[in-house]
Amino acid sequence: MKVNSYIDHTLLKPGTTERQIIDLCNEAKKHQFYSVCVNSAYVPLCKQLLSKTYIKICATVGFPLGAMSTESKAFEAQKAVADGANEIDMVMNIGFMKSKNYVAVFKDIAAVKTAIGKIPLKVILEISELSKNEIIKACEICLDANADFIKTSTGFSKSGATLTAVKIIKKTVRNNARIKASGGIGDYETAIKYIEAGADRIGTSSGVAILNGEMSISDY
Repeated sequence: MKVNSYIDHTLLKPGTTERQIIDLCNEAKKHQFYSVCVNSAYVPLCKQLLSKTYIKICATVGFPLGAMSTESKAFEAQKAVADGANEIDMVMNIGFMKSKNYVAVFKDIAAVKTAIGKIPLKVILEISELSKNEIIKACEICLDANADFIKTSTGFSKSGATLTAVKIIKKTVRNNARIKASGGIGDYETAIKYIEAGADRIGTSSGVAILNGEMSISDY
């Protein structure tokens, strides 16, 4: 299994420098990761660095809390695509979800999807904040809003991906959406377990360590 082709090589820390983004893109080219995943401000730099490659650029939107207005999320997503992003990872409004305001959750996701058209949209649920039933309901809303992927976590909450959650998501969405597992995946064996559980993509800042058979504790 070519694990590198599953990896969104990720760097989302608030203090990330341009030099670190350059290094991220160089690592992605060297190891042929599927994409780099960055905060939207760095999309133009990534486009410049990856223009002659097949490596995708994934931009986060409404990151990491998901609590900004729907209009601002849609604008950020549209701007990121205009700047060169090939995929969008948006954070669901977790507070709306916890409030059972499902219409608002749907409108939030649908507005971003409408803004970016055929560009793949990954919706981050932040599973550490949700119950099993809330995860299932969130997945159903994502399907209704035409999201392309369900993503487990930002990497900035109290915990990241779990195999249990990925299995719940897979059982709910079946083949109607893909799954991105992210948060706390720092070694090869763990990455394989998530892929076997149904993950189509692995979001990790530890891609190089994973390929080298090392263990990494840093993951966003």
